[in-house]
Amino acid sequence: MQQYFEPRPVLALLIVAGCALAGVAIGADTDAIVIALVGGVAAVLTAAGAGRIGADEPAADAGGERQRTADATDILEAVSEPVLVVADNRVYRANKAAHDLLGNHILGEDVRLAIRHPAAAAGLLKNAAREREEPVHLVGLGQRDQRWEMRVHPAGEGVRIVHLVDRTTSYAAERMRVDFVANASHELRTPLASLIGFIETLTEEAGEDPETRTRFLRIMLDEAVRMQRLVDDLMSLSRIEAMKYREPDARIDLHALTTEVHDQIVATEAPRAADLLLELDAVRPVRGDRAQLSQLLHNIIGNAMKYGRKDTPVRIRLTAAEGDMVRLQVADEGDGIAPEHLPRLTERFYRVDSGRSRAGGGTGLGLAIVKHIVEGHRGRLDIASTPGRGTQVTVLLPPAPLSSRRNVNATDGIATNDHRSAPS
Repeated sequence: MQQYFEPRPVLALLIVAGCALAGVAIGADTDAIVIALVGGVAAVLTAAGAGRIGADEPAADAGGERQRTADATDILEAVSEPVLVVADNRVYRANKAAHDLLGNHILGEDVRLAIRHPAAAAGLLKNAAREREEPVHLVGLGQRDQRWEMRVHPAGEGVRIVHLVDRTTSYAAERMRVDFVANASHELRTPLASLIGFIETLTEEAGEDPETRTRFLRIMLDEAVRMQRLVDDLMSLSRIEAMKYREPDARIDLHALTTEVHDQIVATEAPRAADLLLELDAVRPVRGDRAQLSQLLHNIIGNAMKYGRKDTPVRIRLTAAEGDMVRLQVADEGDGIAPEHLPRLTERFYRVDSGRSRAGGGTGLGLAIVKHIVEGHRGRLDIASTPGRGTQVTVLLPPAPLSSRRNVNATDGIATNDHRSAPS
């Protein structure tokens, strides 16, 4: 009876699989387990293939070799990130993700030429002794703005596993975090420095002049209110981000809520309140959070009032959209926004005109809050603008199901805090 598999490679494969399962059981790093598994299989197959070279084995064993090769390929393809098996500095195997990133020609090439990155070549040369090194960061591999982390793992005599981990998203998130902290610090430091300066001045001779004292105190109050508004917006943004994965389940009558927000703005005798025009159709209730949707309305209507030209209408439309969605649109007739600014309008603290925004009391967080509210409601946000003609903000919200866990009408769930935010 012919033997279609060798017991030693099979036993080695079982040992590798057992080690991987043990790593999972003790909570080891997932990337390390996957690489160890791929490396172990590659090393066993390479050794098994080398052992058969020159050996006088039955031709029927070629079927078993193809089966084991297919198994190794399946394991490589199970890894979603680019992985290369390198034998004697040449690419022995690569998964589809590696081919998509580096090209289909890489098999058999020197790995330093296959990856085509100076830092990668230096890292692979340094790693020639098959010692595990720290990850190598590759900037611009694939596309200019992509960032990869190259990890090299020894996997037997002359065999190494090269694993490329895409860090583009995590790097962008880290940059956003750093920028956010820097911007928040700057926005808080500016009014705080102003307050300290005026307080020091008032403690000196200037405090004895009633007119000067009154003027300084008024400025100090404005700066304190600005700081309070910023802190409120920061807390609101943090709260909305924390809740974005919890889908709201209240039934909100957006027609009634929009009318209520309009009446609140008119009641405050806000500048340009008379320019607000309501064009509200009867629409289905939406699934949402009442306080957040009220904040969304205050933000986008406030922006339109601030940036639209005086004595021009600010149109607030509510209509049904395709797919049973509910469409809310707020349009102004202002100076508009240049196309290059549109993609960044929802970034925290991004301002097209910093001086005008700050003078109007904006914190630079209004549209960032709007974006997160829309995302939390599983809706869509679109901002369109034509320079010289004005800007239109469109929000699409999904309707509430006909039968809901909660049945909240237009007057239910009114928050004790208004949660309104200053326009950005």
